[in-house]
Amino acid sequence: MVLLGPPASGKGTQGRRLAESLGLDYLSTGALLRHHVANKTPLGLAAAPILARGAYLPDDLMEPILADWLDGREGGWVLDGFPRSLPQARWLDDWLAVHAAPLDAVISLDVPYPVLLERILDRVECPSCRWSGNTGDLDEAHACPKCGNSAGRRADDTEENLARRHREYDTITGPVVDWYRHEYSFISVDATAPAEEVAERLHARVSTIRAVG
Repeated sequence: MVLLGPPASGKGTQGRRLAESLGLDYLSTGALLRHHVANKTPLGLAAAPILARGAYLPDDLMEPILADWLDGREGGWVLDGFPRSLPQARWLDDWLAVHAAPLDAVISLDVPYPVLLERILDRVECPSCRWSGNTGDLDEAHACPKCGNSAGRRADDTEENLARRHREYDTITGPVVDWYRHEYSFISVDATAPAEEVAERLHARVSTIRAVG
């Protein structure tokens, strides 16, 4: 399954919950890239200045790391943050065809811009275990509730970066959404509701598609 949505639309939260509920692997490409940056891998060194600007990585950097991750999976998965462009969508289609692994569903999380801005200004993440949540989830010591290490706002969570990334999403990923809408089982979900409500609604719709398939 592919999970699409603008920055701060809840892809991480909903992607993890959906994968856990269905027994699938989950990949956040953003968290994977931040891991490479933190560990100063060759990909991380190449990606760091691009991510620091709040921009998306070019296809020639993203596709090899995705191929490596996908090749290591034995079962199904949920992709969060890929594909971001039509060339990436076509690359994924080619990979699926070679591996005889049909795409069951494409999910789009819909959230208006003012709500996205509120979310990024309240979002926190643990650099150690990649847990993500809101400022209200942290205690006075800013300890991650999952692993206990220090958590805080991501460096790229600024109003300027959101505006830039949202424009890029509309321009680059918007055509992907339109293309998938006509090619696969497409699920569009209003993700402005509380996370639990969105998760329940999403699980019900995905389960229906899987049952029919």
